[in-house]
Amino acid sequence: MEQSKVQELQDVVIRFSGDSGDGMQLTGTLFSDTSALLGNGISTFPDYPAEIRAPQGTVAGVSGFQVHFGNHRELNPGDYCDVLVAMNPAALKANRKWLKAGATVILDGDSITEEHLRKAGFKTLDPLAELNLDEYNVVIPDITSMTREALKETGLDNKAVVKCKNMFALGICFWLFDRPEEYAVRYLDSKFAKKNPVVAEANKLAIRAGYNYAANTHQFANNYTVAPAPREKGTYRSISGNVATAWGLCAAAEKAGLPLFCGSYPITPATVILEELAKRKDLGVKTVQAEDEIAGICTAIGAAYAGNFAVTTTSGPGLSLKSEALGLAVMTELPLVVVDVQRGGPSTGLPTKTEQSDLAQALYGRNGECPVIVLAASSPSDCFHYAFEAGRLAMEHMTPVVLLSDGFIANGSEPWRIPSMKDYPTICPPIVDKAPEGGFMPYVRNEKLARGWAFPGKVGLEHRVGGLEKDAVKGSISHDPANHQKMVRTRAEKVAKVVEDIPTQTVWGDPQGELLVVGWGGTRGHLQNAVDEMRREGHSVSLCHFNYINPLPAGVREIFAKFRRIVVCELNEGQFANYLRQHFQEFRYEQYNKCEGQPFTVVELKEKFESLLK
Repeated sequence: MEQSKVQELQDVVIRFSGDSGDGMQLTGTLFSDTSALLGNGISTFPDYPAEIRAPQGTVAGVSGFQVHFGNHRELNPGDYCDVLVAMNPAALKANRKWLKAGATVILDGDSITEEHLRKAGFKTLDPLAELNLDEYNVVIPDITSMTREALKETGLDNKAVVKCKNMFALGICFWLFDRPEEYAVRYLDSKFAKKNPVVAEANKLAIRAGYNYAANTHQFANNYTVAPAPREKGTYRSISGNVATAWGLCAAAEKAGLPLFCGSYPITPATVILEELAKRKDLGVKTVQAEDEIAGICTAIGAAYAGNFAVTTTSGPGLSLKSEALGLAVMTELPLVVVDVQRGGPSTGLPTKTEQSDLAQALYGRNGECPVIVLAASSPSDCFHYAFEAGRLAMEHMTPVVLLSDGFIANGSEPWRIPSMKDYPTICPPIVDKAPEGGFMPYVRNEKLARGWAFPGKVGLEHRVGGLEKDAVKGSISHDPANHQKMVRTRAEKVAKVVEDIPTQTVWGDPQGELLVVGWGGTRGHLQNAVDEMRREGHSVSLCHFNYINPLPAGVREIFAKFRRIVVCELNEGQFANYLRQHFQEFRYEQYNKCEGQPFTVVELKEKFESLLK
């Protein structure tokens, strides 16, 4: 029989999809980590259902994991998929709209039953015809039955056997894209071999069975390979945005020579940061899972007063609850990092979906004149850098910092070159160890307008902090109108002065032209890809992307003045565009906004940019 031909591709997008109990997140993670170890550029997008446990077999319960891997750095997980692995009809129906023309669909044939079709909302017993899949390469292996056959000698019960069907699907994809099984095998051994070696062996058998099915049945005309991406020399690992954030905070504590304390309350999609920090007792990290969001931030403020680098983590609803205590941190001028992993709102909203709608809350969501530094990370890997930056600015300027991430980059992953800590600067908080001549005055300031940080328990450094206004020097309670005016302006000037301590704003592409695309935070990958494609097609388009939000970096006005049109793209209804209007009123801003709980697609961005250029 003729052997399948191996064809080399530049990049591929695969979407694994099934019920929330089908193990699609693990399947996608093992495939993407294997590709990363082979040197491919990767970008992933885990897409969780909003319900904790939606009815099995329904579209509402579909869980997906998309991975984009290629022979270059991948900045986003791809708009549409080349391959869809659907473990049931609901997964097929939910993801039909994300198929590329001519895509391959792998559907578990055992799931095409009247019950599954009814639960998924199909009107007929022919899902392929109903979804108009005639022009797609649809392969329907009986994945569940073949998994049972492969594992019949393991002694596991039927429920445990069926749980391994995701590994059978993974084996098919390993063969289809010329991926080795070794990494997945090592993972299974480390996870199960000691506690439950039978389960480890069953999952390995399922991978091998799926691989052999794809290799021997010739259901696929070709299999494919993707060459490694060129990379800067170094040691790499795959990392998610939440894990990178946790590690960046650890790095900031190390460089400041202070213990890290995290007081938080679990909330989707930020919980993994707290979980990751809880693992780092070896680095002296202390964590408290508080009873609620308010307690979480209050324990962190107390820890900051006691001499810790203090952080608290949350998402939009939790940031609302933390707002009063965040004002306390501003008033007491204590360093604190608040990580807000944004999700769809308002209220409980879309807990597992991404959005950028907390910007106004981060900038203004407190009573009184209450400015804080606001940063935003752009990708899973650069969450490390901006978490470090948040810690540096908080401790050196003695003020709270809000670090904005979002569900897309927090749960997504990409290769990350592990940095050497010698390449990161020492963080120098204005710590006061002994009382100066004349006595300690807690609100005497340095050149950054930061007050001294005196830890309790040291003779001569006794002082008090609290929510009532303080004297501009002594720190005693003051209701003097002139003093309050002075302190309000001083706290604002301190935050504004941070502009001297952050990079000047830059442009991706030409420094002048027809259209300037403006974005911030986690939309960077999609915006940059869209701009790059437009530029290759000969259009005059550049990108100005922001990570430092308050204060805005130097050079923004000069950049904006060199473009005929400006379009601000964000996953909200225009919060950053309105913020820019406040600061740079002389420019006219177009907007492209999306609130669907999903990231932008490159296709829709290009359509918008082309319409503006016309």
